[in-house]
Amino acid sequence: MPVRIRLMRFGRRKRPFYRVVVADSRSPRDGKYIDKLGYYDPLKEPYEFKIDEEKVKLWLSRGAQPTETVRALLRRAGIKV
Repeated sequence: MPVRIRLMRFGRRKRPFYRVVVADSRSPRDGKYIDKLGYYDPLKEPYEFKIDEEKVKLWLSRGAQPTETVRALLRRAGIKV
């Protein structure tokens, strides 16, 4: 089962809000997920990004691959990927 760390979209039209989740890469974007790691709000100034660093490190050690967007957010937060 290939596992990805990716964004799950919430919010209404033109007001996105994202959760950072661990999910099977074959499941839909807003479908079932395995674990919730944090959230990302791009509309706040500056953007708001909260993440559980311990859970991220645990899932990375288990072989989960972050998407490019999540990888960039993690780098900005100071978490080595």
